[in-house]
Amino acid sequence: MEKELKEKLFNKKENGWKTVDTRQKEEIFKISENYMKFLNQSKTEREFVKEARKLADSNGFKDIMEFSELKPGDKIYFVNREKSMYLAIIGEEPIENGMHIIGSHIDSPRLDLKPNPLYEDTELAYFKTHYYGGIKKYQWTTIPLSIHGVIVKTNGEKIEINIGENETDPIFTITDLLPHLADEQMNKKLKNGIDGEDLNLLIGSIPYNAEDVTEKVKLNILNILNQKYGITEVDLTSSELELVPAFKARSLGFDEGMVAAYGQDDKVCAYTSLAAMMELEKVKNTAVCILSDKEEIGSMGNTGMESHMFDFFISEILNKLNINKPNLLDKVFCFSKMLSSDVDAGFDPIYASVSDKINAGFLGKGISLNKYTGARGKSGASDANAEYVAWIRKILEKNEIKYQIAELGKVDIGGGGTIAYILANKGVDVIDCGVPVLSMHAPYEVTSKFDIYSAFKTYKAFWQE
Repeated sequence: MEKELKEKLFNKKENGWKTVDTRQKEEIFKISENYMKFLNQSKTEREFVKEARKLADSNGFKDIMEFSELKPGDKIYFVNREKSMYLAIIGEEPIENGMHIIGSHIDSPRLDLKPNPLYEDTELAYFKTHYYGGIKKYQWTTIPLSIHGVIVKTNGEKIEINIGENETDPIFTITDLLPHLADEQMNKKLKNGIDGEDLNLLIGSIPYNAEDVTEKVKLNILNILNQKYGITEVDLTSSELELVPAFKARSLGFDEGMVAAYGQDDKVCAYTSLAAMMELEKVKNTAVCILSDKEEIGSMGNTGMESHMFDFFISEILNKLNINKPNLLDKVFCFSKMLSSDVDAGFDPIYASVSDKINAGFLGKGISLNKYTGARGKSGASDANAEYVAWIRKILEKNEIKYQIAELGKVDIGGGGTIAYILANKGVDVIDCGVPVLSMHAPYEVTSKFDIYSAFKTYKAFWQE
């Protein structure tokens, strides 16, 4: 009797793998395999947009600028400066009844090259960097790094760079001090062990074969770049070059139940939402997928969610539905619902002291809902109302999707944020809903394949509601 009562009344957080049959396991592994392949081609926001556009084109989506008018069932997208992207499927219901939005970000912590990066010191050539987003600087030393991005010349020529991913490519690295001479360094606080100005990328050591010039190694590097890409040193000032780990996404563990990869915050949610949208045809409410940039540095700039570019996209939809009028955009937002699909901090038993175990998200227990994020006293948070949380729970339970409701960590330990507050400020009902991650913001992050599958199912069910 007591056992039945406990079964009825307790909120259970059960390991999702216990409920998986052979067919489901094959499906889970297939989705994760596709995810890892996509991730290996999409380490930066530009690369993600490029691959997302290919996927959208192959699934019947078209640039919204190709349409003079829109009707239910139309599949559209808009690419914003090659670094963010919005996709939509026009719903059967009038759009003023609200949209169903899923929003992820596709930028990840990394190292960017400074505007004037190249220098030589004691016959070694380096690129100077400026780190992007919240990183532990020591994690970025002594690992293989690749260079991704674009160089744009004054004549408009754009040169795409991707060096270090192929087995035949050279890689690059940031050196560290040998332990024999590092006593002073190792007595520093961990966050000060490596200075930001010391995150300099080692790129060459062979001098140019000439007697009457200085900085021969730098000259040799510039000569190589000139021969390969037709650039000079000044062209680096109009470039966007990012340093990311050269690691490939791989299955983790003897059971292969996890994924280890760079950039899973937040590409794991971006990919699963994108993949889910590709399987949709007709939807009741207009379905919108946001792939945003600059979240890791506050969502500012014209490719971040703080810009008006998303409003422009929705306004274009209203224009091409021939229904736009003053204040309609505000009305659409006020009746819309959103999943801010960003990752959650997975509970790590090695570092259990920073988590409230009762309110933590666990790997392998399904999608993680964060009613609020923020820091300490919920500062900077979007706090979902109870009615909306219940509405989301109903979808998940109706579709038998494993979920957990969690917080980022213990009160007063730290905190974090997502793009949720930006859409909430427009009047949208929003809750954070993503995949738990171990080693978040590290060069190699860890997720559960079961949770990746749960995210895919959640996003698809949300749009089909």
